[in-house]
Amino acid sequence: MYVRRLALTDFRSWPRVEIELDPGRTVFVGSNGFGKTNLVEALWYSSTLGSHRVATDAPLIRAGADRAVISTIVVSDGRELAVDLDITSGRANKARLNRSPVRSAREILGVLRAVLFAPEDLALVRGDPGERRRYLDDLATIRRPRIAGVRADYDKVVRQRTALLKTASGARFRGDRSALETLDVWDGHLAAHGAALIAARVELVNELAPEVEKAYQLLAPASRPAAVRYRSGVDVVEAEAAVGNTDIEVFEAALLDALSRRRDAELERGVCLVGPHRDDLDLRLGDQPAKGFASHGESWSMALALRLAAYELLRREGGDPVLLLDDVFAELDTARRDALARVAATAEQVLVTAAVPEDIPREWDARRIEITMRDGDEGRVSEVMS
Repeated sequence: MYVRRLALTDFRSWPRVEIELDPGRTVFVGSNGFGKTNLVEALWYSSTLGSHRVATDAPLIRAGADRAVISTIVVSDGRELAVDLDITSGRANKARLNRSPVRSAREILGVLRAVLFAPEDLALVRGDPGERRRYLDDLATIRRPRIAGVRADYDKVVRQRTALLKTASGARFRGDRSALETLDVWDGHLAAHGAALIAARVELVNELAPEVEKAYQLLAPASRPAAVRYRSGVDVVEAEAAVGNTDIEVFEAALLDALSRRRDAELERGVCLVGPHRDDLDLRLGDQPAKGFASHGESWSMALALRLAAYELLRREGGDPVLLLDDVFAELDTARRDALARVAATAEQVLVTAAVPEDIPREWDARRIEITMRDGDEGRVSEVMS
């Protein structure tokens, strides 16, 4: 798989840019702030419908514009697919596949399968659980695009149930039971959608675990062994996940029981305290959690191991995903740079950003595209020259 063409309109700093791409290695070189990261961010967005830098779509739209457009042509098994994504802040995204509108932007998921390495990856180890949940959910969605619908349904339930909890908290003191009865209905929705999401995550962790262990050993052979496991605030869910069980009905029953037991605490606080939005991916080095106990080098090795494991899973299932390396070589020592370069050497397409050519492995035979700032133009208007 490779991207043959990328075109952006009013995306981040780019009013308009079109780039013809080839298989193999391509390096975007330019000073910080010139917009090179925006190019790989756009491709990652096409793969996951999310950014690796921001949580909302508004920053993706160039200042003063109403919408941003990402257009790609992806070649897979000799077949070309054209994808156009319209991003409008505060409204649902629109998409076209081979110039024909689709009912939901989620229908383009799976066209471009990609793995992204970026400086932000250190947050996978040192950041809050939300970073690790997003890693799992993004990868699960790339592998099984239907998971996007599960995520959307679950997020909607959590939002609506949270609003109901705030209403019900006051209503119960007035003797109004209607809100509590409605809450029972939303408990069922949360348990059903939450169980499906947990099952997808646990299935993924079962397959990731040996790949993470293997990748970490290659990156840091003198370090402690690495391991990953699914952590849940619901004891039954965690116990079942620990033995690799992915039975949705078991998870649903466990969530319903936990919701019942924590009802008073949820009403008191006005938040959902049970569900996969509270879970985590536990990263361990030896007998210790990586977060808080790993050195800087160990943290980078663990973050890279997670991405390398994702790459191996995707490649094993459906050919080489596009490899996106965003300024990551500058963050790594020689051993880790070499390990990542070896993986990149086998990929069908690698797209790399770097501030200076020296950040790229010397032995690489790569096409180089320079990102420069035009004189006399406002803001970040840039041009690409190959």
